[in-house]
Amino acid sequence: MNYLRIYTLTIVVTFLVSVNATCQNKASSVADTKTEKVDKKKKKRKKRKKVKLSKIDLSHWSVTTPELNHKGRATNVEPPEILKYATDKRLIPYMYNDSIKGGLVFYAYPSNATTANTKYSRSELREQMVPGNNNVNWTFKQGARMKGELEIEDISKDSEGKYHKVIIMQIHGRLTNEQRDLIGQKDNNAPPILKIYWHKGKIRVKTKVLKNIEATGEELLHEDSWGDDEGFNFEQEVGFKKFTLEVKVSEGKMVIVLNDYEYKVYEDIHMEKWGVFENYFKAGNYFQSRDEGAFAKVKYYKLKVTH
Repeated sequence: MNYLRIYTLTIVVTFLVSVNATCQNKASSVADTKTEKVDKKKKKRKKRKKVKLSKIDLSHWSVTTPELNHKGRATNVEPPEILKYATDKRLIPYMYNDSIKGGLVFYAYPSNATTANTKYSRSELREQMVPGNNNVNWTFKQGARMKGELEIEDISKDSEGKYHKVIIMQIHGRLTNEQRDLIGQKDNNAPPILKIYWHKGKIRVKTKVLKNIEATGEELLHEDSWGDDEGFNFEQEVGFKKFTLEVKVSEGKMVIVLNDYEYKVYEDIHMEKWGVFENYFKAGNYFQSRDEGAFAKVKYYKLKVTH
């Protein structure tokens, strides 16, 4: 009888232990499943965080690319179309997001899509104070400021193994319609008072100077009245690292600042007399080579203009 009780008790205990173990396994399995779901959600969140979009406001910029349009000219896209650059087939190859770093990349190479008075192609922004209108610009007297944070992502080398050069910022002059008609010119184009190059890993600045500092009035409006200065190289080497460039203009004065501490100031008769022109900013990739297979990629993280 005692043996029967012991045997029965053993069976009951074994059953209870088995049931408890099964429940624990199920609970553990459910917990593991929940943990796996949580881990997957965390991974998805991490992946989402890695995707960064450019925060540059393009509402006051047009862009020119190295591709020919249906009229056989360089493609130009203005606001509001430029705001859809990420899905615009005309722009996707030349102006696109680096979704990892959050930069806006401008890609250019030698092509037949050149603009007036140049043999080089570009993927470059042109300031428009009034979106879609190139006829509203600014003077030095009115003042202007542009600041960008950028880097050279990639650039080709020439046959001697030296990096090609690229213009990354400009201030371009412009004739008013009245000035254009006065000198009998067919367009409103005037020389660029400022070109900022990435050259051999350094930043180089070129400006315009009067060939005759006594020139006045209508004579100042002619492009052949202006020549190139000797240029200026900033001391620090930026290479392929991120850097900041700031351009500040006021009446008779232009200041270029590299990385917030190295300055080049232009304040002379040439700047004073340049005040006769209207101006607009340019930024991006104005590639300076016609070599076969050459290219450059310039990445902007920040770009802001104020007046």
